[in-house]
Amino acid sequence: MILHNPVLLKESVDALVINPDGLYVDGTFGRGGHSSAILNKLSKEGSLLALDKDYEAVAHGRTQFPQELRITVIHASFGGLSKVLEKLGSRTPSGILLDLGVSSPQIDTSSRGFSFMRDGPLDMRMDQTNGESAKDWLNKASENDIASVLKQFGEERFAKRIAKAIGHERLDSPIESTVRLAKIVSDAHPAWTSSQHPATKTFQAIRIYINKELDELNDFLRAVIDLLEIGGRLVIISFHSLEDRCVKRFIRNQQRGLETPKYLPIKDFDRKVRLVGIGSAVKPTKEEIANNWRARSAVMRVAERVA
Repeated sequence: MILHNPVLLKESVDALVINPDGLYVDGTFGRGGHSSAILNKLSKEGSLLALDKDYEAVAHGRTQFPQELRITVIHASFGGLSKVLEKLGSRTPSGILLDLGVSSPQIDTSSRGFSFMRDGPLDMRMDQTNGESAKDWLNKASENDIASVLKQFGEERFAKRIAKAIGHERLDSPIESTVRLAKIVSDAHPAWTSSQHPATKTFQAIRIYINKELDELNDFLRAVIDLLEIGGRLVIISFHSLEDRCVKRFIRNQQRGLETPKYLPIKDFDRKVRLVGIGSAVKPTKEEIANNWRARSAVMRVAERVA
């Protein structure tokens, strides 16, 4: 079994669980690291709802806690959390946690197609029961569409050049494996660096696009305040700048509330402020990064519903 080391485990759970009797949501169950730590902080009256759109993660979760009655594991996306809570008739959550990173089992299992370091089919779907695979999209999308995805979601400077190389290579035969795509990108990339494989941004961009990750995050953020109880906590761990910008902007905008003249002594209540940030962004320590290099880009932000 491939293990997964949860990033910012203590920091995130300490920030999240402020009412041991409450209902908490782990919106990205993975292999249950955060969920296990949350359960350890809950009382007998507390409960945990764990979601994941990766069915392998859900199957693992349903066997991980055989004697634990306080947890419910559901195959669902966190973007649809409101529907899940409504269907279950659950009480209002005291806290919601998202760990937006790709889990180690997903990266290290070659058949999932997430890694350019392991040869496997170009799938990249987190939910393999639904949607279009990376292979299917890559072999039919126009070069302009590919370049747009690489630029928008990977911030790849050489997006057009890489897209042109992909278009040329697929004329010979469909691009179906991770290693072949990585080689195409590497051969087309003019600026190799020692710190990053040239295919990193391309694989990131395609994965984000295929899984609609930013759309899902924005859908979640639009609904999340109404899902939390007053005083409830929102904890989100991001792993690249696009996600973190969305979260940071959302919290900042909620704290501002309604636009009012600066010279008026307007209270938060009158400005309709419903969510405030707690502390500043939290990043892993050097020790954690040394023990888990995948933690190096993590950023955690915490907010609390106030109205």
